[in-house]
Amino acid sequence: MKKPLFPLVLAMFLVVLPIGVISFGNPLANAKEINSPSDRIKIDDLTLSNEKLIINYENIHLAQFEDTNSMDPVLDDKSIGIEIVPDYENEINEGDIVAYESEYGIIIHRVEKISYDNDGWYATMKGDNNSVSDPYNVRFDQIKYVLVGVLY
Repeated sequence: MKKPLFPLVLAMFLVVLPIGVISFGNPLANAKEINSPSDRIKIDDLTLSNEKLIINYENIHLAQFEDTNSMDPVLDDKSIGIEIVPDYENEINEGDIVAYESEYGIIIHRVEKISYDNDGWYATMKGDNNSVSDPYNVRFDQIKYVLVGVLY
């Protein structure tokens, strides 16, 4: 005697439906997409032993930050940054966090937009916790480092 398919289909519907609700109906999963920093350090660049983590990457530097609050909550005065020196403009992308030279000293902010004008390549910067962009265009020769990691 054949069993009806209805209970099986209903059971499948009940199992699949909650997954769909979690994936598509979760208000916490509907955040606006923003540019993230570029992936630079790959898993193959890392060696982990019982005693240490080795980052196999050239031109790597460590940085500490002042407590300006402009990059909260990503960077704070106790954070340790891992930075690299960029060689070319095309290594800088929107969403990257860079340290650049300004008339006020070194500033570390996120690249909001990359553009070109009569003087060439420039980036518009903004601190994540600031309400407005930095008031000047940042040229590639002002960029000293690109943040590739943060230790808390």
